[in-house]
Amino acid sequence: MSAIKCEHREKVYLMSNDFILDELKALKDRALLRDYKTIESAQDPYIQINGKTFLSFCSNNYLGLANHPKIKQAAIEAIQQFGWGTGASRLVSGNMTLHQELEKKIAEFKGTEAALLFPTGYMANLGALCAFVAKRDIVLGDKLNHASIIDGCRLSGAAFRIYPHKNVSQLESLLQRSSMYRRKLVVTDSVFSMDGDTAPLPEIVNIAKRYDAILMVDDAHATGVFGKQGKGMIEHCGLEGKIDIVMGSLSKAVGSIGGFIAGSKPLIDFLKNKARPFIYTTALPPAVCAASMAGLTLIQEDVSLIDTLWKNIAFLKSRLSTFMDTIAGESPIVPLIVGSAEDAVNLSTKLYQNGILIPAIRPPTVPPGTSRLRISLMATHSADDINRLIDILQYVGFLTREHVKDVC
Repeated sequence: MSAIKCEHREKVYLMSNDFILDELKALKDRALLRDYKTIESAQDPYIQINGKTFLSFCSNNYLGLANHPKIKQAAIEAIQQFGWGTGASRLVSGNMTLHQELEKKIAEFKGTEAALLFPTGYMANLGALCAFVAKRDIVLGDKLNHASIIDGCRLSGAAFRIYPHKNVSQLESLLQRSSMYRRKLVVTDSVFSMDGDTAPLPEIVNIAKRYDAILMVDDAHATGVFGKQGKGMIEHCGLEGKIDIVMGSLSKAVGSIGGFIAGSKPLIDFLKNKARPFIYTTALPPAVCAASMAGLTLIQEDVSLIDTLWKNIAFLKSRLSTFMDTIAGESPIVPLIVGSAEDAVNLSTKLYQNGILIPAIRPPTVPPGTSRLRISLMATHSADDINRLIDILQYVGFLTREHVKDVC
């Protein structure tokens, strides 16, 4: 009887507000409690929060297109013609002309036979992974892959093995021991979202081919940033046509919202019938598709946007090199490793008090002891903006050679 009462009390506690409050307190005590700032303006380098102006260095709006006049106009015109909502999933009655036009444009941009839209990049990764691998299969992924990849691998039901970050020899070793599985799939980010470094794609392509493994690349943070034409890391590495499954995002450099999978026509037809996040989700509004097409067109027609972004990256790194012997990141993402979650939050707060918005990145997003500020550059940042960031980092006491050396 005593055990039954105890079990009853435990169930009551788990369903009560006390449980929630205790969990929230535990997060707060470890400097892991999250909240968000409310932006009252467009996504530009300078934004409004509570009526005050802040310089933002944390957006994935790499080319500054989210507030571009041509993208806004494309969305307005699409609303006038097609309305806003789609009313159903693509396979019911939600498939509209702009969806198919955008998918055709994505396939041409990525150099594949076909493409399939998803409402978010997260859903694209989840949908593709859970469609392609199951219980008798194995999926192998980089330790620092995005959470959407990790979740897709876990939910798929396949055996899931993680190889150390960018360690191609360990990847090969795992593949050597995977001959008993029906299907082998290797998945990696091309640009890792928290460290800003890049995957050794040529080596991974060779290894996957050697062991007859399917290769999936998440090109979300590289699309519109890498490659002479902004097509992404696959173009940058000269690997077009050599990646089985290409995932990408429309919500970063393209300045819109949504994710996609690009590949062969049979692959896309397979996903239309097997990817549950696609099948059971209402289609993206047509205006979103119009905005995405406008964003892709801007990237294709004006490579100066990409050139300006890379000039900003080089300038920031040159300024940081005065204080750091080694600067992490090989992309618009430049992490400043602080250490503890509490110290990262304190530094972020000091910057905020001085008009700079860069939230602290903490566990579980990054490993314990590596909490950081994730600087994210845009083509629309000016040299003065970057100089101001450096000045404020010095003013709050972070950018001193002694301090940075201690952190590293």
